[in-house]
Amino acid sequence: MKLQGLSILIPTYQYNVFPLVQSLHAQAEKLEIEFEICVFDDASPTPVAENEAINTLKEATYTILEKNIGRSAIRNLLAEKAAFDTLLFLDADTEVIRPNFIEAYTEAIQPDTQIIYGGIVYQEDPPQTDQMLRWQYGKEREALTVAERQKEPHLRFLTLNFLIKKSVFALLRFNEEIPNLRHEDTLFALDAKKQQINVQHIDNPVVHLGLESSEVFLRKSNESVDALQLFVKEGLINANETALSKKAEAIKNGLSGHMVRWIYRTFKKRMEHNLLSKKPSLFIFDIYRLGYYLETKST
Repeated sequence: MKLQGLSILIPTYQYNVFPLVQSLHAQAEKLEIEFEICVFDDASPTPVAENEAINTLKEATYTILEKNIGRSAIRNLLAEKAAFDTLLFLDADTEVIRPNFIEAYTEAIQPDTQIIYGGIVYQEDPPQTDQMLRWQYGKEREALTVAERQKEPHLRFLTLNFLIKKSVFALLRFNEEIPNLRHEDTLFALDAKKQQINVQHIDNPVVHLGLESSEVFLRKSNESVDALQLFVKEGLINANETALSKKAEAIKNGLSGHMVRWIYRTFKKRMEHNLLSKKPSLFIFDIYRLGYYLETKST
């Protein structure tokens, strides 16, 4: 299918996105398509100077927003301002690793294409000790094969590397009413599922570069649980739609729920010690998050 034009959209905040843009720009120029690369900076307190070089590239722009609007709103704004009907969203802290990355997306587009997700991979070599939890979680829970992703095409979709038709995005959009915590991508994916919008999975990953420290990742994981609880309470997510909320709601009033709460209260510090170590256990991480969900839900 001949692509009429491609808008590559990248939200950023306090991050040097120029290497990513430069790589994408070089690939796009080799293809016989119209394209644009739009980077919106969500009002970084100290904008990264290197990003100004984006404006020297043909068909590429770097815009600093006057005020911070959050992860959902900035993606919606990028889509609204996009010049073309095919949108390719990428997170700033990703790296293109294949010379035919853009071409692979364009070749995957069919007349009935709605959303295409390319996937994510992580570096093979272990990072420094204080980043092990994020790396291990990403390697085992996010860096999935196409076959693994297709078993649950909506729940295995991440918004850091996906192509979507502008008309489809208009039906979904990211929810701007929710607190700027986590799970905006989960809401986006589940809304697509409810509207019977197809998510196609292909083998076209990017590398996730922005490894957070284990301490930061653990804090953000708790924020993610807080958000999940809120969305279940508000009816934005059905408890049965995510593994964590489904398990928590199923056991919350029984013996298993009381046991998990006791484990969380009694061994919270020990579990955190493991999760912040050089050999974190994802089994302990799962128990920790389930315990946090049940404990905070009951308070």
